[in-house]
Amino acid sequence: MSTTRQQIIEKTSELFERQGYHATGLNQIVSESETPRGSLYYYFPEGKEELAAEAVWYKVHHMSAYVRQRLTGYPDAIEAIYQLMMEMADHAEQQHCSAGAPIAAVALETAGSNERLRQTCQAAYAMMQKPFEEKLLAGGFAPDRAEALAITINAVLEGAVILSRTARESQPLRVVAAEIKTLLQCSSPTA
Repeated sequence: MSTTRQQIIEKTSELFERQGYHATGLNQIVSESETPRGSLYYYFPEGKEELAAEAVWYKVHHMSAYVRQRLTGYPDAIEAIYQLMMEMADHAEQQHCSAGAPIAAVALETAGSNERLRQTCQAAYAMMQKPFEEKLLAGGFAPDRAEALAITINAVLEGAVILSRTARESQPLRVVAAEIKTLLQCSSPTA
């Protein structure tokens, strides 16, 4: 992947996360990525929609790899998920709760009007729940229960990030981490 192309994707992802899809214009992307305008159209001939889909994929690949890597740090599935969520709360606090929920930023603004981006966001959310599902399966949860809990974790986590950004404090993430831990303990095959 070209450095210029990557710069454009990374900056677009950052801008979408910070200010949303509609508030981010192509001129701002060109300016803040410090790339020539022609590069934008060279690498993304279909325009903003194509670039948005690439930015979502870029972010979800990084996020899911990070989640998967962090979950391997604890042998116990429940503790691994809890600790990951607490790390996310710590990170949000360090960032003054000014970032997070990058898929939501695109999904909420485009799902009703853009089928390509709706499908991209749907696939991105499915990819984000996979590391949780895999960890729960490895922890002895039944496949259908692991899938349902992974969807729940993903949805609750996304909502908690939005609440933390809105409140500008990590408390919603910390509350959700404790509640998910309790839910998982009650759902555990060893409970």
